[in-house]
Amino acid sequence: MNSLKSIVLYMALAAGANGAVAQTADIADLRDSDMKKLVVHSEAKPVPSEAFKSEDGGDMTLSDYEGKITLVNFWATWCAPCRHEMPMLSDLQDQLGGEEFEVVTIASGRNAPAAMKKFFDEIGVDNLPLHADPKMGLSRQMGVLGLPVTVILDREGNEIARLQGDADWSSDSAKAILQTLIDAGA
Repeated sequence: MNSLKSIVLYMALAAGANGAVAQTADIADLRDSDMKKLVVHSEAKPVPSEAFKSEDGGDMTLSDYEGKITLVNFWATWCAPCRHEMPMLSDLQDQLGGEEFEVVTIASGRNAPAAMKKFFDEIGVDNLPLHADPKMGLSRQMGVLGLPVTVILDREGNEIARLQGDADWSSDSAKAILQTLIDAGA
């Protein structure tokens, strides 16, 4: 009888693990066009607990976003691809943002708060946070080597996918990937 319980327990655990693997395979299958650059990890990766500055000047960590799917975009005011990409991230926040999903922007390196605000004003973005990582502590620990870099975190705050460079976040592929994660309760 104990061996039967062990088998049932093993099968239940295996089914749960396979569900996570199946989910990443599902979003990998949804990649098209720019989203082909999205690297979907076979296993979730923990993120550092390094603090960054919130737009009000306080300290935050990525764990502050646990409980929702979070798209974290590292950018800078001098980054031309960031200027192109940011309005699409803003639209994504408008369309999908809420209790289940959030777009979080973190300016990496020396970006004066006034320049960050001017950047957003010039491109018409008013719904994304002006967080900053001025000493690049979080950026370095997360392996951000160029900009922009976008990381997708699951509800537990682990990295499940990463895209280096800019992308069309308004594409059907991007929205399908994120909606699949939201709906699956990733």
